Amino acid sequence: MAHALETVEECKILIDHPVLTAKVGRYSYRIERKSSQSSYSVSDGNKTVTLPIRWAMGGSYAIGQTYVLEKDAEFYESRVSYFSELNGLGPTLGSEGSTPTDVNEAAGRLMGRDDKLRCFGCHATNATVGRQLTLDKMTPGVQCERCHESIEAHLAAMLLDSFDLGSAKDLSKLHGLSAEQLSNFCGQCHRTWEEIALQGNLSIANIRFQPYRLTGSKCYDADDPRISCLACHNPHHEVSNKSVDYDAKCQSCHGGGKPGAKACPVSTDKCVTCHMPKLELPGAHHKFSDHRIRIVKPNEKYPG
Repeated sequence: MAHALETVEECKILIDHPVLTAKVGRYSYRIERKSSQSSYSVSDGNKTVTLPIRWAMGGSYAIGQTYVLEKDAEFYESRVSYFSELNGLGPTLGSEGSTPTDVNEAAGRLMGRDDKLRCFGCHATNATVGRQLTLDKMTPGVQCERCHESIEAHLAAMLLDSFDLGSAKDLSKLHGLSAEQLSNFCGQCHRTWEEIALQGNLSIANIRFQPYRLTGSKCYDADDPRISCLACHNPHHEVSNKSVDYDAKCQSCHGGGKPGAKACPVSTDKCVTCHMPKLELPGAHHKFSDHRIRIVKPNEKYPG
């Protein structure tokens, strides 16, 4: 998460790929690196528009990266993004199916106030105050203070070798919260059940929103921290891709640790392989683990 937003100067993908190209419909795209900066160009064969890349949204090589462009003091979301699976550019998720009317529209989508507040607010630290962008105070990426607050007072106490902060507010602590409280906390960025439910989005597009998907699990218990985000994931570490790393979490309930939680008759290891299937999100070039824990049936319809 620390690389959820990167400066162009420090963006590893742009450094490692000094030239990236793609053809989408009748438009040709090119991202080119010169010194410590990268420019983004789109051409229809007659006219070419070139814009500077200001920010890279999306962490290094995890899944992909979308670029924030600037023109006339306005920010635009790039119409093509880098995808790790492609090792190159493809249409930005959500832009598929729409045909730009001209080369300017083909460059990117104008970001409104809500877009900027959500994107920078979730991908960076101290990027917003209320409904205002504070990019002059922003730190790229999700840093300690984004979740815990009061970091300066905490660090000062450590340097003084004293944890008596007096009137200073201590760090916000997330351990001890219920599953529902943590879902709502993490859902500020990963989307809460309420937000997605109100949108009525029952398609596979909601597979990215883990708190929403988790709430639909039969074993979800709003008060039980053993089914919370932090029960399986340590936000200070990279997410593990090894299914066996989650077995103990499942067995804390289904191994006899919770009344009514039946043990799986098939296996006691690699639980998530069967019960949290990886599903392809069209246009994302990535399979997401479905956090709606369930007994998966062959050829079943996606449980929105």
